[in-house]
Amino acid sequence: METHDFRLGRLFDRTTGRTMVVAFDRGLGADASQGGESTSRIVEAVVDSGADGILLSPGVLDRSRHLLAHRDAPAVLVRTDFIFLGDLQPAGTAGTGEVYRTLITASEAAALGADGIVMFLILGNADDAVTADNAQAVAKAARDAHRVGLPLIVETVLWGSRVKNQNDVDALIYVNRLAAELGADAVKTQFTGDAESMRRVIANCPVPLLLLGGPRTDSDDELVASTTEALASGARGLVYGRNVWQSADPEATARRLHELVHGLAFAV
Repeated sequence: METHDFRLGRLFDRTTGRTMVVAFDRGLGADASQGGESTSRIVEAVVDSGADGILLSPGVLDRSRHLLAHRDAPAVLVRTDFIFLGDLQPAGTAGTGEVYRTLITASEAAALGADGIVMFLILGNADDAVTADNAQAVAKAARDAHRVGLPLIVETVLWGSRVKNQNDVDALIYVNRLAAELGADAVKTQFTGDAESMRRVIANCPVPLLLLGGPRTDSDDELVASTTEALASGARGLVYGRNVWQSADPEATARRLHELVHGLAFAV
């Protein structure tokens, strides 16, 4: 077993084969207000919840290591790239003016203490050169990450002026397969909205697929229902951000989601 496979495997529960990760890298690409103002408060809440992993920016990890330096802490994933929407709309909205950059290398992430790295792969930009540069950056990061023993999780998203539907099944099938072809060890992607189409996306993806949370959901019942449906489709876990740290009680919300992910009796 390669070292990056070993580290990726430690993210997943031995019994259920699934994982529950809290994403708290929002401030790199958009507004982290309405809950994310205090980074230490959220990191502490995630640690205390029993979550399997936490996704942070390089700077937040650098300032939070003292909260994560113990045996019961979650695995640490680090966001190594940056997407800017020129109109300053929240990341995830269709628009123009996207600019993509790699921020740190896999070696630098390893030096920070990361257990894995996360990067975007964006489909839908008006500028084909940006898309090509993004794909090239992902392929290079996969090789560099594996060289230092880290897994690469690629967040595949349909963003940009060409996107008409962010849940487009065929586009999600393509971008997730592309991520795997470029070297991703797992992907983090959008729920299509129903189990049948999600199964098609998962069937075409040769690496573990994790569900991204997207915007804050007003209804807890709706969140539980969509999460359950995605997991029943074969998703290997979730990476939720705003639905955790923008909730009234982030620790309790993360704990409930952790119990949901590992309490459902689906075969992996």
